[in-house]
Amino acid sequence: MKQTLLIMLSSLLLMFGGKELRVLVMTPTPQMHCENCENKIKKNLRFETGVVKIETSVKEQTVTVTYDASKTTKENIQSAMKKIGYDTKVVSDSPKDKVKKREKAKADNK
Repeated sequence: MKQTLLIMLSSLLLMFGGKELRVLVMTPTPQMHCENCENKIKKNLRFETGVVKIETSVKEQTVTVTYDASKTTKENIQSAMKKIGYDTKVVSDSPKDKVKKREKAKADNK
């Protein structure tokens, strides 16, 4: 019962909340070398207002942040990265639905 209520409430919030989710992909300098680097980034970025999800990849040297554009900006996220010792170069910053369409197209082409 509680789960059903939570799902319904979440759906309503998404419909009327008007969140503009964006996906920011950055490359950090200095490079991430290990799991500790990834954890440092994740632990600190989660406190940035509007950050919804953080993914890191040492192999690809990317930090992917899904964020609510009505609460923060890519500049704020880059500033948060700078505070923990990483300069960043933006690879892409696009609406989440656009990223999903691109990923689906890639999967369909395989």
